[in-house]
Amino acid sequence: MDFNEITEQSRQAAIEIIEAAGLKKGMLFVIGCSSSEVLGSKIGTATNMDSAKAIYDGIIPVLNERGIYAAAQCCEHLNRALVVEREAMEKFGFEQVNAIPQPNHAGGAFATECYNRFKDPVLVESINAKADAGIDIGGTMIGMHIRSVVVPLRISLKKIGEAPIICARRRPKYVGGSRAIYDEKLM
Repeated sequence: MDFNEITEQSRQAAIEIIEAAGLKKGMLFVIGCSSSEVLGSKIGTATNMDSAKAIYDGIIPVLNERGIYAAAQCCEHLNRALVVEREAMEKFGFEQVNAIPQPNHAGGAFATECYNRFKDPVLVESINAKADAGIDIGGTMIGMHIRSVVVPLRISLKKIGEAPIICARRRPKYVGGSRAIYDEKLM
């Protein structure tokens, strides 16, 4: 596996999602990642810290450069809790929980990588559907973390490594019915 290629794919995906979703400084981006799927194995069967590091190195610097907060989803063994920076927890009013993600037990490789490398990481049980966009690498189910209304986002990439990706963004709800006129930039 070419981890440099995984880093580049991750970087490209993050840039495309940010641009397509119109993300701005202070917004929240959720990442779900199966390091097993990136390597071509079934989710949860081949946890790999090297693939998690490659994805971190691709996505997180792009978010940091733009002032966009990252939320790294843990696996189902931690009920899909999320690793965020303490600053994001305080800004959005999330509630901290007590667990430390582990690559092979509960949390997953990517969440562990984020917990180990963020400046001041905390684990929160939920981000209360506050994410503005995100990427699901390998079928980790991130939709619950994105604001209503979640819409799919097509980018040029279909996979990172061997993992299929699904990208999403939010759009404001339509209100007003048939008489309403909508802002095309928000659709």
